Amino acid sequence: MPQDALNLAGFDDDAAENIYENRRRFLKLFAGDFVLAACWQVHEADVRVVKNLEDAREPIDSLGESAYCDALMTSTAGVLVGVKTADCVSIIMGDARTGACAAVHAGWRGTLAEIVPRTIERMSAEYGVRPSDVRACVGPAAGACCYEVGGEVIDAFKQKFADAGRLLTPTREGHARIDLQRANQDQLMAAGVEASRIHVAPLCTMCRTDLFFSYRREKNVLGRTGRLMSVIGRMK
Repeated sequence: MPQDALNLAGFDDDAAENIYENRRRFLKLFAGDFVLAACWQVHEADVRVVKNLEDAREPIDSLGESAYCDALMTSTAGVLVGVKTADCVSIIMGDARTGACAAVHAGWRGTLAEIVPRTIERMSAEYGVRPSDVRACVGPAAGACCYEVGGEVIDAFKQKFADAGRLLTPTREGHARIDLQRANQDQLMAAGVEASRIHVAPLCTMCRTDLFFSYRREKNVLGRTGRLMSVIGRMK
């Protein structure tokens, strides 16, 4: 159950005090004194800039999720920007030259909305980041082995991606399995990130519920599920 497994998100039936304690334990894993910046994710393509430590501090009664967006970026030392997932793709990016970094949440809607390229564009405009300097990690997500979608999503991806056949594996009439990790990897490369600087976790959250929360696999069994958190930041 979420309340027994280090659930790090605050929008299911878990108690707020459990989430706060889980986040405190999570932050203790990192050397240094970090502040966590979080957001309420809405499956769109807005990017929030975390400008300083005060901008990152969590309101005590809202778990820091008063900002509505799907990507957070910063260059401020001591800030961890993070996104929450339980099947969607997390992408964390960093640029050692400028010290800028970003955390991105990309479900199928965010992928279609090009949340990753938009974040790189914003990093370039805000901090002077060159895409070729970016190193990116694509986190565990519902994989092409398990994640089945219907006709609406299939049609949208065929319109957006010229090579959508690489991303879709037909299953039954009007359905296919989709590879969102590869789709976001392709968008990273199209935005100018070198292939050798993109690292993809070869793990499916739906297959490995022993390691990860999976909304699609567990919602019908547990009725609710927790969330993972992927973070990145600079030490002071």
